[in-house]
Amino acid sequence: MTVDIEALKKELIFKTSRSSGAGGQHVNKVETRVTLIWDVAASALFSPSQKEILGHVLSSRVNAEGHIQLDVSETRSQLTNKKLAVDKLVTLLTEALQPVRKRVKTKIPRAKVLARLDRKKKQSVKKSERRWRME
Repeated sequence: MTVDIEALKKELIFKTSRSSGAGGQHVNKVETRVTLIWDVAASALFSPSQKEILGHVLSSRVNAEGHIQLDVSETRSQLTNKKLAVDKLVTLLTEALQPVRKRVKTKIPRAKVLARLDRKKKQSVKKSERRWRME
């Protein structure tokens, strides 16, 4: 499933704040950290069933108000951090909407089962030969 990035950008709210960490005087006056907020329930991009899947799969990332919030402060550029935040959200959404493939049970080949039983028998014989016997 592909996400329409342009339509998604219209639903996003960006907040900026001062980034922590090294940077000298520049970091104290420029707001480069970007917080992306997206309301899952109010989104017009996804069907109700897709919203339910997103709410379930991304439950650890959805807050009490039903918003997904991402903080990005990887670079010193606010614009680059915005792009990274959108990319991160798109990746999250596409991975969450991937259908879960059912696990197909495989049968252990008969030769492998017999080989295991043979190894066990040999080990048993080896250990029984070590025993001290009174005759």
